[in-house]
Amino acid sequence: MAGLYGSGGVQRVSFDLEPAEVRWVLRGRGADVDMAIHHFPDIDASFDLPDRQGALVWSSTQPRSVLAHAVAKAAGDVLRTHGEEGYRAKWVRYPFPITALQDLYRLHLQHDSCARAHDLPR
Repeated sequence: MAGLYGSGGVQRVSFDLEPAEVRWVLRGRGADVDMAIHHFPDIDASFDLPDRQGALVWSSTQPRSVLAHAVAKAAGDVLRTHGEEGYRAKWVRYPFPITALQDLYRLHLQHDSCARAHDLPR
């Protein structure tokens, strides 16, 4: 999400559904984000394929401020529920991305007009 601030433009998130892949493509358009979800039947064959070769299953354009707030709040809720140690116990290989979450909050508060409450992680 933080990559949508500045000139980065496009961010991708891939979910391995064994054997399928679901790929979220987020394109920054100024203060808006174009979102698309593509489905590929086999992640082993699709990981390097262009987005357009997957079946488009959903698309929408949303204000970046709304999307960033929702992502930051959801990640913050996970952190508050499990803590960093509890998260690591569940995910084993990966620590909670606290620095990335703090960066997202910083960018969101700096660049977006957001009147919602913010519970910043420490």
